[in-house]
Amino acid sequence: MAVSMDDDVPLILTLDDSGSGASAPLDDLDREELPNENGGSYDVINDASSPAAGDCCAQQSSARHNWDMNYQEAAIYLQEGENNDKFFTHPKNAKALAAYLFAHNHLFYLMELSTALLLLLLSLCEAPAVPMLRLGIFVHATLELFALIVVVFELSMKMRWLGFQTFIRHKRTMVKTCVLFVQFIEAIVVLVRQTSHVRITRALRCIFLVDCRYCGAVRRNLRQIFQSLPPFIDILLLLLFFMVIFAILGFYLFSPNHSDPYFNTLENSLVNLFVLLTTSNFPDVMMPSYARNPWSCVFFIVYLSIELYFIMNLLLAVVFDTFNDIEKRKFKSLLLHKRTAMQHAYRLLITKQRPSGISFKHFEGLLRFYKPRMCARERYLTFKALNQSNTPLVSLKDFYNFYEVVGLKWKAKRNREHWFDDLPRTAFLIFKGINILVKSRVFQYTMYTVVAVNGIWILVETFMLQGGNFFSRNVPWSYIVFLTIYGVELLLKSTGLGPVEYLSSGWNLFDFSVTLFAFLGLMALAFNMEPFYFIVVLRPLQLLRLFKLKKRYRNVLDTMFELFPRMASLGLTLLIFYYCFAIVGMEFFAGVVYPNCCNMSTVADSYRWVNHTVGNKTVVEEGYYYLNNFDNILNSFVTLFELTVVNNWYIIMEGVTSQTTHWSRLYFMIFYIVTMVVMTIIVAFILDAFVFRMNYTRKNQDSEEDNGIVLEKEISKEEVVGIIELYKRSSSAAETAQLQKIVLQMDKYGQTSTVFLGRRSRTKSDLSMKMYEEEIQEWYEEHSRKEESQTPLQEPASASNSSLKPLSLRQRSQTVI
Repeated sequence: MAVSMDDDVPLILTLDDSGSGASAPLDDLDREELPNENGGSYDVINDASSPAAGDCCAQQSSARHNWDMNYQEAAIYLQEGENNDKFFTHPKNAKALAAYLFAHNHLFYLMELSTALLLLLLSLCEAPAVPMLRLGIFVHATLELFALIVVVFELSMKMRWLGFQTFIRHKRTMVKTCVLFVQFIEAIVVLVRQTSHVRITRALRCIFLVDCRYCGAVRRNLRQIFQSLPPFIDILLLLLFFMVIFAILGFYLFSPNHSDPYFNTLENSLVNLFVLLTTSNFPDVMMPSYARNPWSCVFFIVYLSIELYFIMNLLLAVVFDTFNDIEKRKFKSLLLHKRTAMQHAYRLLITKQRPSGISFKHFEGLLRFYKPRMCARERYLTFKALNQSNTPLVSLKDFYNFYEVVGLKWKAKRNREHWFDDLPRTAFLIFKGINILVKSRVFQYTMYTVVAVNGIWILVETFMLQGGNFFSRNVPWSYIVFLTIYGVELLLKSTGLGPVEYLSSGWNLFDFSVTLFAFLGLMALAFNMEPFYFIVVLRPLQLLRLFKLKKRYRNVLDTMFELFPRMASLGLTLLIFYYCFAIVGMEFFAGVVYPNCCNMSTVADSYRWVNHTVGNKTVVEEGYYYLNNFDNILNSFVTLFELTVVNNWYIIMEGVTSQTTHWSRLYFMIFYIVTMVVMTIIVAFILDAFVFRMNYTRKNQDSEEDNGIVLEKEISKEEVVGIIELYKRSSSAAETAQLQKIVLQMDKYGQTSTVFLGRRSRTKSDLSMKMYEEEIQEWYEEHSRKEESQTPLQEPASASNSSLKPLSLRQRSQTVI
């Protein structure tokens, strides 16, 4: 494939806000006017006149400048497509571009994240504070003001980049601004008065964390939760409707029984039936009425059958169906958003001379801005991987695969099949035999048997242990035997396959880690290093290898590993809700619960702390529930987790209620409903991911591979030499030297070409592309028809530009999000 190295004229030039034109470099082309609404026009060009006839250097400099601005704008469009940013936030002028670049780098992101974390961590030091971390009011108020000033700076940079009109249209930014204003006033009041007041608004500090660039997954989770609320609320209202009916019925049926404290008032009926929905007070809530009349059990059986086993499961089914539909719509929206971004970028990279595609020179210029750390070799291989037609230009159809190809990591394919191919014949035969051995099914099933026997041995050994010191100073012989077998297996695999191939497998890496920890545990036992005895406990992890035997288990584990990033974001989302409720709980319930605080309530035994003497001994009766309090942020988190588990959660609720008012129950009930929503979303997400993978596996049984996405490309020596010539004109010597190494490697082995392998892990987006392959084509056609129908409305006809492509090439598209 030939590499073009000539200078071209961009089909579209970036312009200043006034719409002034730019002279076409290296050519006597007439200047063209572009409409301001096209967006991204931030190249300020003050002198629009044609350069002097002999000023070649100035022309070339102007050409490079124009192309650099196009490369940068195209890279911004691609980043907006990748990050799912709305296109109306695209920088519009030179000042906006400077602010955009400042706000879109990792140092700025880290500053944003650090500021948000500082504001959240202040809750450890503010009253009610963790005793060891308490700070003076002046100190923590000053830190808060400093953090808020940094947030003001971040928002000012965002306004400079977006412009005032776009800034106020951005809902999340406006919410953040309002919260900042409230927090600023409260911080100043605290600093002036030198005393803390009730500050429930501290719960809103988590908004600063949610708005961080690194918390995009959390924002998506919150968006999905809010989108799932309408059907959830419908079923929740149905659930509460039946609860009210049964509360009224229970009050009339059981209130005459004066020994039944659960239904003596309508309020108690409602509260106890709400708790019964979580099964925390069952069968206690039934026993007083059941003792008086056995037929009363019918009431509770019917209630639980309807509320718990029917409506609650119906709630999960509805949320799962909604979640599945949202996931599909989200994938479609992001797919079309990326497609639109690629169209914008493509139109900035084609030239007037060759509008049918992007040359390598301009593609390479794009990657310098989009992925600055990508080396010259990878830039060319990415271009070649995109260029399916094997022509000098990348067409728009090929460019649509940009996001799938640009993430590939390229390595030269080894010329040898095995690492030991060049060794002497005797050594070759030995290592070849080891290679055949470790790949044989007999060897694999032998190791599975050893692992199973080891697991049974550990189980029996643990069962026979008594309480106390579990670790003897004498190393068990079984430990040494099994560790030796695992060590021999590791040695055979690493020599038979080679270290690189051995460690490229996730399972082999897991085996290596577990064996290494087992060896460290042996050292800890042999040298009596008690602080490291915990490593010995990791031995049973070796049993996870048995999951490779059954395909369903492998699918479960693969799904689990794929879910880890998303589960981490869901966990962070849950912690954000915890933080909000913890702040509210501390403001209202701090210092309320203590030993012997609830002697007049129905849960007095759980909070009792009494010393009494029995014979010569002092016996302490301790209920321990006084430890579940809201005295500081850490205790609040532990208490909220116990409420999430819902086992005996009503004891905590009744203990707090007995010390405050009956309205305090609303706090605990609302928290249960909120966590039920989040946990239902988490369950729906797990179900959706597992069902999706099962369906994908069934649909692609023959083509499914476990080694991710692999692409193979061959480049000839002539191509590399041509690229070197191109880089000699404009690039650093380091990039040229890197390409020359490829030529030297070819000369060394007498090759005329080299094969490179591009690899990356398979994502859910890749799986979705195959699952919805037929529907995707319909989405593309629908999107194209929609764009065509909008073009006549957005673009006035212009006779002066009739010979060029339509100006709609640079029109700002509306995001489909």
